[in-house]
This record gives sequence, structure tokens and C-alpha cells, in this order.
Amino acid sequence: MKTLLNFAALTLLFAGTATAQAPTIGACSVLPADNIWNTRIDQLFVHPSSSTWVTTIGASSPLHPDFGAGLYAGGPIGIPFITVPGTQTKYPVSFTYADESDPGPYAIPLNAPIEGGSSSSGDRHAISIDVNNCILYELYAAYPQSASWNAGSGAIFNLTSNNLRPATWTSADAAGLPIFPGLLRFDEVAAGEIRHAIRFTVPQSQKAFLWPARHYASSLTGTQYPPMGARFRLKAGFDISTYSAANQVILTALKRYGMFLADNGSSWFISGAPDDRWNNDDLHKLTAILGSNFEAVDESGLMVDPNTGQAKQTSVFVTVSPSASSVQITRTQQFSAVVNGNSNQNVTWDVNGIVSGNGTVGFIDAVTGLYTAPAVVPSPNTVTVHATSMAVSSAVGSATVTIVNPAPPVSVTISPTSTSVRIKRNKQFVATVQNTSNTSVTWKVNGISGGNNTIGTIDSGGTYRAPNSVPSPATVTVSATSVADPTKSASASVTITRN
Repeated sequence: MKTLLNFAALTLLFAGTATAQAPTIGACSVLPADNIWNTRIDQLFVHPSSSTWVTTIGASSPLHPDFGAGLYAGGPIGIPFITVPGTQTKYPVSFTYADESDPGPYAIPLNAPIEGGSSSSGDRHAISIDVNNCILYELYAAYPQSASWNAGSGAIFNLTSNNLRPATWTSADAAGLPIFPGLLRFDEVAAGEIRHAIRFTVPQSQKAFLWPARHYASSLTGTQYPPMGARFRLKAGFDISTYSAANQVILTALKRYGMFLADNGSSWFISGAPDDRWNNDDLHKLTAILGSNFEAVDESGLMVDPNTGQAKQTSVFVTVSPSASSVQITRTQQFSAVVNGNSNQNVTWDVNGIVSGNGTVGFIDAVTGLYTAPAVVPSPNTVTVHATSMAVSSAVGSATVTIVNPAPPVSVTISPTSTSVRIKRNKQFVATVQNTSNTSVTWKVNGISGGNNTIGTIDSGGTYRAPNSVPSPATVTVSATSVADPTKSASASVTITRN
């Protein structure tokens, strides 16, 4: 609704970076640079349960930015936080779930902003960051008292540490993860780059959690439900070029760093901090992105130890071009790979993890990247081409290929196919063009566009007008030629008579 920054002037940082870079708040890093929150996952393989989880969450449900400018129902839009100095008074907290909460005290001012506002009946998260000591304090269901807090649960995180919560412990969030590292902040977007994963919610989750999550919040055991800690990313082939510069920063982060399932809520709701500088109308345009544009990744290979958030890092990034394509059966598509910004690097090509591919998913030259689609459309009809760095096997770029049957040829028919017309009279012809969205035709008489006074004329709508006298020969040909495919046409014979 209001914009206080000219995002068109932003320089977007789309090139691959060498290693993870920690975001900052004040003089503090928001967790170490090698923390899993701050590690790119655009090189990871798709999780085997990806399509199932996306379907369960809602393939046709839109992405929803759950943050913005101004107020909604009297409260800020998003999850607010406050920074405090090391001298901030610490207050005791009485917890509903004390056995899984850090006892405190908590350096959260009693007038700290609360999610949803002071009268909210929702999650009521309250968050503060001690920017002198780099300590993060988070409360769930937080209610300030005269000299203390009442809360459902709470957690304290050292932002310089990769330590996780004890296994099976909650935090101020259902997944047992910190909230603040997953919030979208306006200052990050204004700076042109977001260097961390984003927090998001789903309606139903599994009674399970994946590293680095530590807690589940469900009784559902079906594997069609995603577990807490599942990480998703925006597909590499999704075109973000039509979005604003500000939204491209967000979408680039969703491709590079993805988002962590952190709580139960609504489908594809991503979290951010409220800020009056957000442009709500622009953020709303992100709702055009659907769940089907996301995929879950398998990040288990990044784990150093199940009890730490430290993640294995890589200094090599591979980008495949084109990132998405549609190829007819038996046809070819040339792919190229760029490694850390340099082309002509040594990579190995595969299709769906099969080096050189096979007859079902298509073949690819393991050296040149020339892909040949199979003779029959596979099920599913989308496969993934990978380019793996020969120097660093964990550096893998990918592209999606949709295999389709050949499009039926364009055809043109004309009605009537023969007729007689008296001199100076009109006759209406109708051309029908099939197998193309462009149904326009070019009308001709005896091969002359629009005809002439000797043989008769025809307008763009197919109305033929006979000449003032009978030509020689008396029969002419009216034709309609497809604009989409000029090799396709149809014709009718017209005999001009005096009476």
C-alpha cells in the first residue's frame, strides 16, 4: 500500500557465492555462517517424498506472505521483534510447558511488541535480541505481567553457536527451531539479498521431525504429511523476471535457501517481520505462485552431527541452462553448465540420477549435455537433468524437462468449398483454423491478397465481393492461409455469373 524505497535501483545478487554468509542483526551474526539456516540448498537433490508432500500441503494453494505494513485486526502484520542492549532487564517467566522451556530469565521488555498485538488470542510470539551479547530470546503465548511474563513455552539461543535444542524439545515454535532466523526482514530486501532459509507453515504435519528440527506437533503418522523441519525450495525453472525487484530478492532466496516447515497453520504461509516500509500490494503479487512451484529437498547429506546445526559447505556451485524446457518425444535439447560463473567446466550429466539416462527418461551425453527425449512420454512426464562437478561431487546443478507428444499440425478448412456469385454481389466465407491459438488467416483471390477489381475482392473478415463483370475465366479461387503456419491453407472455387 505504500512504498518508501525505490526498489528499481537495487542491484540483485543472482550469481553464485562461494560459501555460506551469515545474515546479521546489529553487530551479531544470525547463527554462524555454516549453520544449516544459512546454507544454500539449490544444489541438493529432490526429496523422494516431494511430490506427495506438495500434494498434501496443496499443489494449487498459493504462496502467502504472512507479513506486511500497517495493522490487521488491530495488530502488526507478521512476527515482530525488538533489539535490546546487554543492560536490558531480564524478567522471570512462568511456563505452561516448563519441562521443554529454557528457564530464563528473559531479556524481553514487558512492553515488547507481541505478534498480533497486545489483545491477540493467536500465537503471541515475543522476540528480543541482545545485540551486545548476541543472545536471542523467544516466547510463545507471551503475556506480560507487572514484573514478569507468562508464556506457553520459551527458548534462548546463542546466535554465535550451532547448538540445537535437546532432541524432542519444543521452542517458541512447534519444530523446536528458532523463529527469528527464518523471518523475512525489510532491511534484507532493501540491501538486495536474503542469505537464509525462511520459516513457513502447513495445515497438517506428520508426527515426526527431520534435522535440524527437534520436535513434532501432530498425531498424524501418515507419510503423506510432511514432518517438521522439511525443507522446500522454489523450483529453479520458475521464471521470476516479471516480478518487482523487491519480490525477486525474496524469490531468489526461496530458490537458493528455501524454507523450513516450522509450525502448523495455513498452506505455504511464509513468515516475516512487520515493517511500515513493506509494499502490501506488491507482496500480494506473490500469491500467484502455487504450491506446485515448490519441491522438497533432501538435506540429510549436509548434516555434520544430528545434535548440531552445523552444515557441510561447498565452494562450488553449478548452474544449468536452460533451467526448464519442454521437449517433444525423440527430439533433443542442448544443456550447458556454468561452474562458479565459468562455462566449459568439467561436469558429468545424468537424468533422474542415471548417468547418461536411459530409454524411459531420455538419454543425455554425459560429456556434452545433449539430451534426447524418449520415444514415449514417461509417467511422470517431467524429468530432472543434473550436471555434477567432477571436482566437487556435492556441487550439482539441475534443470527440469517436460516431455510432450508432438503437437498436432495446424489445419485450415473453408466453407463453403464451392459456390456461384452474381456480379456485384457478396458471399461470406468462413475459415476454421485448428491446433493453434492463433486462428487468424490471410484471405486471397487467385493468390492475390485481398483480390482486385477484375477477379473480385475479399476483406479480412472473409466477405467476397464479385467484380462488376464476369472475368475470364469465370471461376476464381478464394483461399485462406493460416497466419500461425503459412504452409497450411484451404481454398474454395467461386464461379461469377451475370444473372
